[in-house]
Amino acid sequence: MSEKGKVTRAAGIVGSATLLSRVFGYIRDMVTAYYFGAGPLADAFIAAFRIPNMLRRLFAEGSLSISFVPVFTETLSRDGRREAFRMAGAALRLLSLILAVVAVIGVLASPWIVSAIAAGFKGDPAKFELTVLLSRIMFPYVVFICLVALCMGILNVLGHFAAPALAPVALNLAMIAALFLGGVVASDGETRVILLAWGVLLGGLLQLGMQVPVLWRRGFNVFKPGPLWHPALATVGRLMLPAVFGAAVYQVNMFIGTMLASLLDTGSITGLYYADRLVQFPLGVFAISIGTAVLPSLSRQMAEKDLAGVAETFSFGLRFTLFITLPATVGLVVLRNPLIALLFGRGAFDAAAVSLTADALLFYAVGLWAISCVRVTVPLYYAFKDTRTPVQVAVVAIVMNIALSCLLMGPMAHRGLALAVSLSSMANFTLLVFLLVKRGMVQLDYGAILVSVMRSGAASLVMGVVVWRGLVFLRPDGGYTFLSAAVSTAFGVTAGAAVYFGAARLMKSPELLTVQQILNRRRGR
Repeated sequence: MSEKGKVTRAAGIVGSATLLSRVFGYIRDMVTAYYFGAGPLADAFIAAFRIPNMLRRLFAEGSLSISFVPVFTETLSRDGRREAFRMAGAALRLLSLILAVVAVIGVLASPWIVSAIAAGFKGDPAKFELTVLLSRIMFPYVVFICLVALCMGILNVLGHFAAPALAPVALNLAMIAALFLGGVVASDGETRVILLAWGVLLGGLLQLGMQVPVLWRRGFNVFKPGPLWHPALATVGRLMLPAVFGAAVYQVNMFIGTMLASLLDTGSITGLYYADRLVQFPLGVFAISIGTAVLPSLSRQMAEKDLAGVAETFSFGLRFTLFITLPATVGLVVLRNPLIALLFGRGAFDAAAVSLTADALLFYAVGLWAISCVRVTVPLYYAFKDTRTPVQVAVVAIVMNIALSCLLMGPMAHRGLALAVSLSSMANFTLLVFLLVKRGMVQLDYGAILVSVMRSGAASLVMGVVVWRGLVFLRPDGGYTFLSAAVSTAFGVTAGAAVYFGAARLMKSPELLTVQQILNRRRGR
């Protein structure tokens, strides 16, 4: 199978599993919104969950994956499976020890961590203390999820993508179970939110447990004793620190947004959180799936010195990412109000919370395409062992986000924080591509990429106009009941998909064939 075929197959597997995870994630968020709305309990849980969740994205999905996979691939290619497994075993044991220490420190330091991430909560002692308690319960989640990320890297290089991609389903199911348990046994919101935090911890343990039997079948015994060190880990360590910044600018920006949102009105953190969850749907199902699939392929091609293959794999990943995320961007902007009213507008999540979240989604969505493209572009730099450039670009983007957030949060409140994330993500991607072109790292067919973007952009624009006009016709006053929101969302998604893919077909977009191949594989053809 060609590398393009491997990427397509892997992206299809990861995308399907991620789609299932996102469905359960929506159910989780819907039940959470029902019980807690956009009030102080929701703010406390989301702020506390941000801490381990950001560390997960920063160290697990970001630096750990992106630094471990190329080294593990090179060791496997050069020295064989036995030596590669020795290296992976040492990494697993060393990481477990480091994470145990980090978890203890995190639990003890939770009051200071919460003070940093949600400084505005200190004016409400009860809210602050609850956030500290929730943080202490959930902090050990970092141990489980970082080990899951390492297992994911091993399995992805070995050609297995399903178990790691399905792992988040276990987290969502554990949290849903905790919410329903709280609804049955607890009469007060504080007890329910504490049970939800324990659900997060259980979910992390279940995620890790899912990987062990799959690794065992592949010949890797996670419980086998051995040394804590392997020479190849030095290379992983050298790559990892820069990768923290180069691969996780978006997560750092979200952390900053949460910290600043704590200074705004109650509900600002919750509105930003649920808006981000909706942006994460296309980001996770498509962009992250493609990035996950591209990384092992780029690593293999670099190990084989196949620069032409590297260029083709990266170009394909970038074009396909834009083909999916440009219409997703337009769709989220146009459908934001009925979509949020349909998904969350019930129980304690009232019309004001719907409006608050829709405003945040508008400004998050405009940067979706850039956030997605960064997920494909950064692995290319690391395939070339260039750790300096992503760090430099990341620092610029983070500084830009902080400056824009401080500038915009006054006149635009939480909307300004969302816009700052989008603008800094655009700057991040633009600088990465500019330096890629300037240095001539790979010989890309920029004309083909530009033509593909123009096709996708034109089709997205046509789709957006059609859906927008349809929504005006269906609901002229813009207000939504559950039924009208369901009808408007169903129309928008159905008509939007038909118009976009129809336009892409008329313009003979080659990326449409990739979509058809992924769908065919999902049907088992």
